[in-house]
Amino acid sequence: MNKTENQSRRDFIAKSGAALAGSFFIHPVAEALSKFDRPGQKMKLAMVGTGVRGLAMWGRDVIRAYKDQVEFVGLSDRNEGRLRYGQTYMGLNCPLFANADEMLSKTKPDVLIVTTMDSNHHEFIVKGLLAGMNVISEKPMTTDEVKIKAILDAERKSGKKLIVTFNYRYSPHRQKLYELLRAGEIGTITSVDFHWYLDTSHGGDYFRRWHGKREFGGTLLVHKSTHHFDLLNWWLDSDPEEVHAFGELEFYGKNGPFRSTTCRGCPHASKCDFHWDITKSEHLTKLYVDNEKYDGYHRDGCVFREEIDIYDKMAVQIKYKNKVQVSYSLTTYSPYEGYRIAFNGTKGRLEAWIKESQPWDEKNEDELVLVKNFGERYTITVPQGGGGHGGGDTRLKDKLFLDTNAADPWRQSAGSRDGAMSCLVGIAARKSIEQGKSIKVQDLTDIPLAVSGRGL
Repeated sequence: MNKTENQSRRDFIAKSGAALAGSFFIHPVAEALSKFDRPGQKMKLAMVGTGVRGLAMWGRDVIRAYKDQVEFVGLSDRNEGRLRYGQTYMGLNCPLFANADEMLSKTKPDVLIVTTMDSNHHEFIVKGLLAGMNVISEKPMTTDEVKIKAILDAERKSGKKLIVTFNYRYSPHRQKLYELLRAGEIGTITSVDFHWYLDTSHGGDYFRRWHGKREFGGTLLVHKSTHHFDLLNWWLDSDPEEVHAFGELEFYGKNGPFRSTTCRGCPHASKCDFHWDITKSEHLTKLYVDNEKYDGYHRDGCVFREEIDIYDKMAVQIKYKNKVQVSYSLTTYSPYEGYRIAFNGTKGRLEAWIKESQPWDEKNEDELVLVKNFGERYTITVPQGGGGHGGGDTRLKDKLFLDTNAADPWRQSAGSRDGAMSCLVGIAARKSIEQGKSIKVQDLTDIPLAVSGRGL
């Protein structure tokens, strides 16, 4: 890159930062949690759901990093074995509850964290809101439009707030994409090409677990893709209007050459590329294997089980209110993990090829490429942040538990509207596949759709 290009790059990066640095507005985290910024006052937390995600990211990691800011007053799960192990794993001495209603009434937390199966997120979100507390929910917020309405109605009625943990928004390179788009570096955005690849390890793992049944996870168009649809809604600053999709189950499930119930005891173990010995992990054995007797859940289910009924390849077309057209796809059996994205605009193109799991090409930085119409090309290197999801996990939790009143110039804090809009794209895509036609998002919600979603 020559001197002129270097200067141009510095100019537009500076411009993007300056344009947005002062754009603070009251965001969901500040509205919900700002009172806990007072010295000496700890945020009282309770959590329902003791799976891997809850116990690690929202349990032990939070206790270790924010012990001066928070305290857990209750832990709940319907599986009493996982509940007891979760208490030990997190290092807690708080009360345990098989019944979440009892936990909420007896412990009266300031904030309820929901990390249960997707299909019953709504149950506990609504209970928490109506019991007078703010709620932090893992994504996806829920799995269908009826449950979305129940959540929004409860939030309106209670006056409390729901925060949805879209950690991808907080990773440095995704923030930089947002900055450059808002700064107008490619002019008016007209279309987006967005293709996500799950490798055979991560992708295959969804088909071992409860996610392989649409009744529990709403298909990966809801459980996984809502991450990606939220990024699109955020980057494009507009609401999705119409969705058309295709999807098939052609690799996992009934398509396998052989099958068993679980990997343990499978007669095909020696010839199955997906065979996985859960007992090699002491943590997973104590959490899941030792507690199967309570609910019958097998964490190491066969990826070729006949009952799997979700899609393993998906292609989605989305039209936004601001006329941006998106082509999105998700593949669940790729040899590598990551995504390609390109934003096309009236003045150029902004693209990235993000490698999340490629052992032959490990780097601690991500590259974005900005190409101006008629010749100028810039490569922008963005260092990865520390922690999971490209640095997003730590930055998200810092906002939630350390500095809730910090300005949010990039609009990374996500509330119920963000959670709903991301789910609605996945729900519309699922309905489109089932019904063989385009689905209007407005037909699924009472949220007024807007050309710009900022601040709504």
